[in-house]
Amino acid sequence: MRSIMNLAYVSVWIGLSGTVILYNKWILSYFGFPYPIALTMWHMFFSSCLAFICIKVGWVQGVDMSSQTYMKAVVPIGALFAGTLWLGNAAYLYLSVSFIQMLKALMPVAVFGVGCALKTETFSMDTLGNMIVVTIGVAIASYGEINFVVIGVVLQLLSVACESTRLTLVQILLQRRGLKLNPVTTMYYIAPCSFVFLCIPFAFIEMVPLYSNLMDGKIVLDFPVFISNAGAAFALNMAVFLLIGKTSALTMNIAGVVKDWMLIALSVLLFHSAVTPLNLGGYLVAFGGVCYYNYKKIQAMQAKQAQAVAAKAANVEAPLLGTKGLPVSTK
Repeated sequence: MRSIMNLAYVSVWIGLSGTVILYNKWILSYFGFPYPIALTMWHMFFSSCLAFICIKVGWVQGVDMSSQTYMKAVVPIGALFAGTLWLGNAAYLYLSVSFIQMLKALMPVAVFGVGCALKTETFSMDTLGNMIVVTIGVAIASYGEINFVVIGVVLQLLSVACESTRLTLVQILLQRRGLKLNPVTTMYYIAPCSFVFLCIPFAFIEMVPLYSNLMDGKIVLDFPVFISNAGAAFALNMAVFLLIGKTSALTMNIAGVVKDWMLIALSVLLFHSAVTPLNLGGYLVAFGGVCYYNYKKIQAMQAKQAQAVAAKAANVEAPLLGTKGLPVSTK
C-alpha cells in the first residue's frame, strides 16, 4: 500500500512539474507574454493569497515564527527562491525546454559544491569524479545544441546556482532550527517575501514596457490562462513539499530523471525542439553520472539505516549497567 501511495505522489509531482514547465514556456514564448519577472510575481502573489486564506480560515495549522527567525532564515531563502524562478523562467525566452532540462543535470554538481563550501556535504574524491563526469556530459550536450544562446545558458546556470544555494540554506537555516513547515505554511512565509524581492528587478526591467504594451493593446491579459497557470504553479509547490515529506528528497531526485526524459520528448513533439545526436550523447553521459550519484546516495542511506537498526538492537539486548558495571534495577 505504501509503495502505491509513493508512486501516486511521484506521478502527481511529475505530471504537475511537466505541466508548469510546458505551460510557462508556452506563455513566455508563444502566447505573447515575454515577461518572466511579471509571470513569476503573479505566481507568488497567487500562492500568497491562497496560503493566507488556508491559514486564516483554519484549514491549515499556522506556525509561530519570531521576526528574528523570519529575517535570518526566511528572507534569504525567499530571495533565492525568487531568483531561481525568475531566472529559470527567463531562460525559456532563449532556450528550448529540452536543452534546459539537460542543463538542469548540473543541479547535483551545484548542490555538492555549495554543500562542501557550507559544510553540509562531505567532500570525497569519488563524488568529485562523479560530478566531473556530469559536467563533461552537460558540456558535450551544450556543444551539440543547435540553438545555443549564451544569455539563455547564463540565466539557467544562475537559476541552478540560486536553487542549489537555497536548498542548502533550507537545511541550515530552517531544519537546524527545528522549524517544520508544511507546504501551505512554507508558501505563506516565503511567497510574499519572494514577491517583494521580485518587485526590484521588475521596476527596472519590465514595468515600463509591460505597461506600454498593455496601454497600446499589444498584450491582452487572458485571465483564465493566467489563473490556471498560477493554480498549476501553486499545486506544484504543494506537490514538491508533499513528495519530500511523504518520501524523501532522494526519491524526488530519482523521479526527476524520469521527468527530464519525458520533458525532452514532449519538447520535441509539442514545440519541435531540435535535438541532435551529440545533444543526446552528452546528456546520456550526464544522465549516467546522475544515476550513479543517486545510487551512491541510496547505498549511504541504506548503510545509515542498517547502523541505526543495529545500534537499536544492541541497546535493547545490552543490560542496563550501573557505575561499577552491575546491572541497574529497573523497578
